[in-house]
Formats: sequence, structure tokens, C-alpha cells
Amino acid sequence: MRRPGGWWRVKSTPEKVETYTRWSFHFFGVIEILALGVTAYGRTGVGLATALCLLVTAHAAVCMLVSARALDWTRGRRPQPVRQMWALVVVSAVVSTTAVVIAERGPSGEVETAAGSVYGGVLCYAAGVITLGVRGWRRRVAVVGAFAVGAGLLTFPLEMPLLASVVLAGLVMVTGGFLAATSIFSLWLLNAVYALDDAKETRVRLAVAEERLRFGRDLHDVMGRNLAVIALKSELAVQLSRRGRPEAVEQMIEVQRIAQESQREVRDVVRGYREAALEVELAGARGVLSAAGIVSEVTGETAGLPAEVQSALGWVVREATTNVLRHGDAKKVAVTVRMSEGRVVLTVENDGVTETTGDGLPGGPGGPGRSAGTGGTGGSGLSGLRERLSAVDGTLEAGPVGRGVFRLRAEVPLPSAAAGAALGVAS
Repeated sequence: MRRPGGWWRVKSTPEKVETYTRWSFHFFGVIEILALGVTAYGRTGVGLATALCLLVTAHAAVCMLVSARALDWTRGRRPQPVRQMWALVVVSAVVSTTAVVIAERGPSGEVETAAGSVYGGVLCYAAGVITLGVRGWRRRVAVVGAFAVGAGLLTFPLEMPLLASVVLAGLVMVTGGFLAATSIFSLWLLNAVYALDDAKETRVRLAVAEERLRFGRDLHDVMGRNLAVIALKSELAVQLSRRGRPEAVEQMIEVQRIAQESQREVRDVVRGYREAALEVELAGARGVLSAAGIVSEVTGETAGLPAEVQSALGWVVREATTNVLRHGDAKKVAVTVRMSEGRVVLTVENDGVTETTGDGLPGGPGGPGRSAGTGGTGGSGLSGLRERLSAVDGTLEAGPVGRGVFRLRAEVPLPSAAAGAALGVAS
């Protein structure tokens, strides 16, 4: 059963910012209802105030719809909400005209109060919302300017002085422009957050691609030369064999030697590709986490550890770091290496746990905690790490240890000689 507030914790950072932005636009509509509709009850009679409140509520609902559709259009999920924006223009004109009629024919004293507030307020809110659905600063300025001009023209039936009409149009221009600027800045911030998140994903993919290129380059350097020699010597052995020369046997023996040497070199390349040095992985994790804006703390010594132990623990650090970057929302990650009683213990804790996935690693919305950096070498997630640790008689524990905290703990026994050297270094 999901804990209260779990729907928020499972969201990624861009999704949280989008939810905040979306509900901020909806809150503008709530403010419109409270500021223009509800306050009418303190300025005029109940019947007239109810009519004005209903008009404002309908206008606010259309504003919420347009802002939501415009936000989806900005993110590329829907087409441009042209019909909805024109509907908002029509509703704004109807509400403003109705407010003018009420102000002109209603009881004395209500012209400058309830109806006047509704008249100017709905035009300001509409101008700010419609700018969400257009691109380019010229078009946005034109939208706000059109509403300001419309606000001034609609005052003529009220027989207002020219100066008052100009002032009202200026207020709509300034207020509508402020709301438009606020809305546009919110969209810019949202797009920037999504762009940063995409850049982080791209950085992870580039790291994987760079490692694959390195492996391919090393493999080509090893096999390219040897295969060329094997091909030449095989061709020479064929020619010598056809002539009945005994040197053909010597050439084939040389081919066999080169082939065996190539096998050994390929195994060395693959072994170096699969192994991960603990010190290197810790330094890499610190740099990547720092680049992602995550505070990292690394404590403990790694000197004196056997190569196979460093390789197994290095994979733990690599897998944990990758999952924090790809699926969590951590602000702080702590990595501790501790040696005592002939055992080395590696602990990785982060405060960005949302929910645990099927493999037990912290996961984010819509995807299991799999690593893009492990490729096909030994699997991924806890199962792959346990296989690597089992080769050195190690164990792995993972799970939440507090509210929003996830801990990954790997423990590996040390050989007696290595344990003595490691403890000597640690002391």
C-alpha cells in the first residue's frame, strides 16, 4: 500500500516542477474567483453579486482549461489550443460586456465597484493566459495590447472620460503584461528543467557509448594486426603445401601460436573491460554526482585491497550511482568503505528513494532500477551484483532504512594476508 504523499515522491524532478507549474496556473483561476467574484458580495446585492460570481467562475474555468492545454502544447503533447483560446476571447468579451451592461443599468454606486472590477479583471487574466498558447514576444505583446485596446473601447458606452479610458487600458496593459511575463517565465523554467534532465540522460548514454568505443578500439588494436598476420601466413602455408614444401608445417605452427596469443590478448581486454577498480569508481561517482547537483560524501580507505575485491565493490558503486542518477531524486549520497575483523564493508546511502523496484534497487516513475552502464556483463540490479560478490564470498543487503533513505551494503571477507595489509594501511 502506497504511503500518503507517495504520488509525489514517485515523480521525477521535471514532473514535480510541471505539476507545480500546472497547479500554479489553476491557482490563478482560484484567485480570480476570490478576488473578483466572491468580493462582489460585499459591494452589491446578493442577486447581482451571484450573477457576477457565476460569470467570473465560468471565465476562470475556461482560463484553467486554456492554460492546461497550452502547457501540454508547449511540451509537445497536444496541438496548439487555437479553438480554446478563441473561446476564451469570446467568453472574456461576453463577461466584460455583461459587466458594462450591469454597470450602466444597475443601481447607482455599483459602476466603480463590483462590475468595474469584473470588467477589468477578466481582461487582465485572459491576456495573461492566452500568451501561454502563442510563441514569440511580438505575438505576446500584440495579445496583451489587443486586450488593453479592447478594454478602452468597451468604456465608451459608459460615457467615461477619455483620460479614464486611457488609464483603464493602461492598467489592463500593465497587469495583463505582468501576468503574461509570470506565465512565460514559468514555462521557460519548466522547459529548462526538462532540458537539464535530458542532458543528464544524454551524459549517461554518452558515457556508455564512450566505453563501448574504447572497448571496440582496444579489440581492433589487438585483433586487427594478428588477424592480418594469420591471413598472410595461412595463404603462404597453402602455397607451400601445394608445392610440397615442408615449411608449410612451420607456417601453420606459427599461425596456431598467433591464434593462441590472440585469444590470450582478447581475454585480457575483456577482463580489463569487465573489472572495475574501486578507487576509480569512487572518484568517478563523486564527479558524476557533483555534476548532477547531488552532494556526495566518500569516506574510508581502499588501499591494500585485492584486485578481485576492488572489482566486485567497484561494480556495486557503479550500479548504485547509475540508479541514483537515472531513477532516484536524491540530494545527498554517502559512500563509506570500512575494514574490520578481516572484512571490508561498503555502504551506499541516498535520500532519494521513492519505491523499490522488482530487483530491489531504488526506482523512479515508470521504470525498474536497471543500469544503463552495465550492459550485458553479468546482469543488472541486485542479481548481477550478488553474482559478482558471490565470486569473492561476499554478501549484499539492500532496502530502506528510514523515511526516504535507501541503503546498499556489500560485505566481502578478506584473505588473511590482504586483511593484515589493509588493516595496516587503515591504521
